[in-house]
Amino acid sequence: MAEATTEPLLAPTIDKDGAPFWEYAAQGELRIQACANPSCGELRFPPRPCCPHCQSFDSEWRRMSGRGRIWSYVRPHPPLLPAYAAHAPYNAIIVELAEAPRIRLVGNLVAAPDAPLDSVDPERLRIGAKVQVAFTDVDGITMPRWLLERP
Repeated sequence: MAEATTEPLLAPTIDKDGAPFWEYAAQGELRIQACANPSCGELRFPPRPCCPHCQSFDSEWRRMSGRGRIWSYVRPHPPLLPAYAAHAPYNAIIVELAEAPRIRLVGNLVAAPDAPLDSVDPERLRIGAKVQVAFTDVDGITMPRWLLERP
C-alpha cells in the first residue's frame, strides 16, 4: 500500500487565454473557445488568442453538451509522483467531445464527481465508451471529470 502524502495533486496553470474555461467550469458548464469570425467559427482547444484556421483574434465560448467518448487512456504505473501514489491504480483518459470530435480533453474517469481517482475498476476502461462530464472542486479549482454514461 502506498504511503499517504500531504502533497497536493497537480493543478492546471490558468493563463489569460484559458481563464474563461475554468470560470465556466466553476459554474458547472463545459465551454470551448470558438472563433467568432462569422466565416470561420472553428472550435479550438487549448484556448489561444488567435484562430489557427483564419487568424482572427475574435473569439467566444460555446457551451458543449458534456458528452463524449473515451478516445484513449492510460493507467500510470510506479514510479509515480508522491501525491498520486496513494491513488494507484487510477486512470487518465482522453475524451473526444460528441459535438466536436477534433476537440479532446484529458481527465479522469470516476464513479461519481467527488469519488477518488481510483474509483473505477481499470478493467472497465474501454476506448469508445460513452462518457459525461461532471465537475468537482480539487484544492480550490473546479475540475472536469468524466462518468460513464452507463455505469
